[in-house]
Amino acid sequence: MDESTGPNRWMDRSERSGLGLLGAEAFVLPSATLRQGSFAQQQQQQRGVTRWTAAAGPRTARGGGVGALSMGSTADFKNGMTIDIDGNPCKILEFLHVKPGKGSAFVRTKVKNLITGNSLEKTFRAGEPVEQAQVDKVDLQYTYKEGDMYYFMDSATYEEVSIAEKVVGDKAGFFLEGMELSATYFKGKVIEVTLPKQMILEVVETDPGEKGNTAQGATKPAKVAAGAIINVPLFITTGEKIRVDIDSKKYMERAKE
Repeated sequence: MDESTGPNRWMDRSERSGLGLLGAEAFVLPSATLRQGSFAQQQQQQRGVTRWTAAAGPRTARGGGVGALSMGSTADFKNGMTIDIDGNPCKILEFLHVKPGKGSAFVRTKVKNLITGNSLEKTFRAGEPVEQAQVDKVDLQYTYKEGDMYYFMDSATYEEVSIAEKVVGDKAGFFLEGMELSATYFKGKVIEVTLPKQMILEVVETDPGEKGNTAQGATKPAKVAAGAIINVPLFITTGEKIRVDIDSKKYMERAKE
């Protein structure tokens, strides 16, 4: 039987997207589609991972549940918790319990909509029931980019996962081949990529450093490996390694050898 028509043939991209496992923004690809010589392919070969074929049937996608909700209340709030607001998963960035001299206590929050990326403020009554959105965290390793898609290897299953550029956003400026990060799944789709809180990165391009220049607050732009632009002190030179706070995208210090 010809492999291109037999039951063990590889599924092409259009057929894979038709499975509807993860939607258009993020879906799992068979390992046969791995770029020749890529980091993920080398890892799979070293571990002797069996390639998935169409004959094996569709797999269950990570976070592939129905986005189940569990009930809690404002007493359970903590930073980083994901709650459901109008059907959208929203991460709590900060919250404050307020007990006014008169009237009922309430909780003021600032949350980030993980679907749109927008931040908003919302106030809840103290003790008000709140639905907690069920999301899954999956560890990934970055492998490569092709077009407007970024490709990763699932650290547990060794499957290749692709995530659209619009989901990744400006975090792509910190992607280094082989680095570990995590993805958040909601209803079978990747809705957020989370990087380490701090990274040590090499400065690959900046204006010549001014030795001894430690003027308070004086900075210049520097391009780091992977492409992000960070403002650094004037004395930093090309080739140096620096520690960067990823959330704020700010220089912290020279990396210690």
